[in-house]
Amino acid sequence: MANNISPDGFQSVWADLCGVSFTQGWLDANGISTRFLHAGQEDKPALIMLHGVGGHAEAYVRNLKAHAEHFNVWAIDMIGHGWTDKPAGAREISQYVDHVLKVMDKLGIEKASFTGESLGGWVAARLAIDYPERVERLVLNTAGGSQADPVVMERLKSLSMRAVEEPSWEFIKARLEWLMADKSKVNDDLVATRQAIYAQPGMIEAQRGNMALQEMEIRQRNILRAEDYGRIKAPALVLWTSDDPTADVSEGRRMASMIPGALFTVMDGCGHWPQFEDAQTFNRIHVNFLLGKEVPEASTV
Repeated sequence: MANNISPDGFQSVWADLCGVSFTQGWLDANGISTRFLHAGQEDKPALIMLHGVGGHAEAYVRNLKAHAEHFNVWAIDMIGHGWTDKPAGAREISQYVDHVLKVMDKLGIEKASFTGESLGGWVAARLAIDYPERVERLVLNTAGGSQADPVVMERLKSLSMRAVEEPSWEFIKARLEWLMADKSKVNDDLVATRQAIYAQPGMIEAQRGNMALQEMEIRQRNILRAEDYGRIKAPALVLWTSDDPTADVSEGRRMASMIPGALFTVMDGCGHWPQFEDAQTFNRIHVNFLLGKEVPEASTV
């Protein structure tokens, strides 16, 4: 049993962060006030963690400690998300990429490894395609960007908008439970954190901007195709799960097959947040890959 679960089942973000030396702060990314969680020494290789749509840096609270031993780790709230600024208008992938690059420039990071979940994986992949000189290694974790399933898109949009239009405990919890294979992994701290974020003034309009990629016309002009994935030069790992709600394992394998030399692995018993649901397994696979070590669970495709 993971050590962040008490005998009576109580889970806390502070238990997740127990023993972690980290800071929370804000930086000015060329006019965009950007919130971050930082762990690790700044003289170590940089690692940037990117959350999914409607999410925030807390997606990675169970991964900071394991990665900070080896990396200079930055988990950020992407533009329009979390406690970062939320400019008006629809957000497309190029805007997310531009924001991440501005964060890197502000921090003086010339090159970093990236791990991205869902939307974060889509952004990280596009960044690796267009700016290969800025990417050391790449992990695409149940990443978006390779397909446009109208049923999944509508479900994600409806759950996400309901959660900000009426940020009740019930609706916020339902949105988070959609991410998990084991619904009990959604703890009170996580719900309360997202509830506070979603209750911010202007969040309804911001979420509409975040949901733009769930509109078919916008999605199609941002989607990544085989020729795009084929341009990725960084060593890549595509990590999928047995119970991902956005696409089955075959889609993850297809994504990996389009990236030259990519590794592919599947985590059992997890949904869209394997880094949270089974942090021990994720951290082992993830750290090994980022350090260039053998990943027994992964295979080439």
